[in-house]
This record gives sequence, C-alpha cells and structure tokens, in this order.
Amino acid sequence: MPIHRISASADLEEILGILNEEGGLILEGLYSTRLIDSMRDAIILASENFKPGEATQGLGAPGNAFVGENTIRFSSIGKITSDYFKMLDNEVFRSIADALLLPNCASYWVNTAQAMLIGPNSEAQPLHRDCLNWPQVVVPSWPEGPELTVSSMIALEAITEEIGATRVIPGSHRWPDLGQRVHADMTEAAEMGPGDALVYTGKLVHGGGANLTPDRWRRAMHLSYVVGWLTPEESSPIDYSDEDLEGQSEDVKRVLGHRSYISDSPSAGGLWLRHAKEI
Repeated sequence: MPIHRISASADLEEILGILNEEGGLILEGLYSTRLIDSMRDAIILASENFKPGEATQGLGAPGNAFVGENTIRFSSIGKITSDYFKMLDNEVFRSIADALLLPNCASYWVNTAQAMLIGPNSEAQPLHRDCLNWPQVVVPSWPEGPELTVSSMIALEAITEEIGATRVIPGSHRWPDLGQRVHADMTEAAEMGPGDALVYTGKLVHGGGANLTPDRWRRAMHLSYVVGWLTPEESSPIDYSDEDLEGQSEDVKRVLGHRSYISDSPSAGGLWLRHAKEI
C-alpha cells in the first residue's frame, strides 16, 4: 500500500480519516520554505558539535545500533535557534495532535524534537513503534489502547529513498498481533520535499531507511507529542527556562512543560505543580 500524500491545507477531517485507516501520511508543505531553510542551516551548523553514532536513546550499546553508527542525533533544538518555537506553533500539526491525543489526556507535551541526520553508507534502522517507549501501557491494551503519541518526520531538504527516506508499513497500527514479524519488503519509502512531513501515530511500524550514497546526508528532524500523563523522551522543562520562553505563546509554553497538567477528572489531582499550585 503506497503512502498517501496530500496538501497540508487539506481538510482536517480528510487528514484524520487517512491517519485512522493507514496510520500515517505525508503532508506536503506543512512548513514554509523560509522556516525550513533557517532550521536546516542551524541544525547543520550545530551538528558539527556531535559525533556520528554517539546517541544512544538511553539504551547504551544497543541504542548505538538502533540509532546507527553514522547517524547524528541531538535535541534541545530551541537552544540553537528560536525558529524551533515557530515549529511548535504550527496550527495544522497542533490540530492533528489535538484530535488524536486530547481524547486520552487533558493536555500533551513535546515528546522529543530531534535532528536526525543519516550519514552515507548507513544501514536501515530496525523497524519499530514509537508507542513502545511506554510498554506498560501499550502491551496490556493492544491494539485498542489509547493513542499515546503522534509524530512527524520533517524534511529539511529533498529526501529520497536512496539517501534514507523513512520506511513505514501502512496499516500496521491496526495489526491485532503486536508481535507480528516485520521485514523490509513490507515497507514503503516516505520520499519528501523540503517542508513536507511524514505524520504518523505512535502505533505505526516505521524506521529510518538505508543511505546508499557514498557522500550524501539525509537531513530531517523529528517532532512528536505525548500525552501529558507520561514522561517524555526529551527534558524540555529543564532545557528551557521561564526567561527562554518569555514572549512565546501559551501553547508553546504548555507543550514544553511550563504549565501544569490538570486533569478533567474530579478524582485526579494536578500534576507538575510548583509549590503545590498550578503553573
């Protein structure tokens, strides 16, 4: 099944319908050329401070293999460019996150925003589901459990299959067997232009593709949200101070953990309080 691709200006209900049926789709032109050009330049410059293969996702040696020996990953992107905060104010992606996550939470946070630069002669990443960062929730309730996270892989430059376009298995978010075996022949490559984004649910099987070129890098960034009652991958509340976020929108402050999580349930208390009071 090929990956659906439609304009980011398409009707939200059409976008959500495809996500419900297939688990992912490519939104063309989700981010402006000017914003993407600025993000790309800042990320390329910052990447000089990181060594390929040193990111572990907190998994130690197995994490090195998962990330890739010639792949550069880093987060805290708001520390290298304030344009990151504009990425968080994207109305289309926010509307998708609202629709998928708010039925299961009172608010959501950034899970992680990472530069993901796949270097030349890199093997394909192991296929996986992002939701399995929280197996205690996912495993007992699969496949009917709540949607925990929604992600986007954003092209900073033209991304082709040859240089490592993300591979996905459309429809895998609905498989009844969480442990069903997967292999590369089942995947489709998410080829994109600058500013396009592969948007997908946490239940979709996917993985970075092999970079078959001898001298070219695949330059993309990942941005994802997670329900506010789970711990995110990235430590945004520590990375950004109140002063760093001065002048940013209330939504940006909220998704970066600078607002409390207040449940709609009368039986639940507030989370992430300061001095026992809502922030």
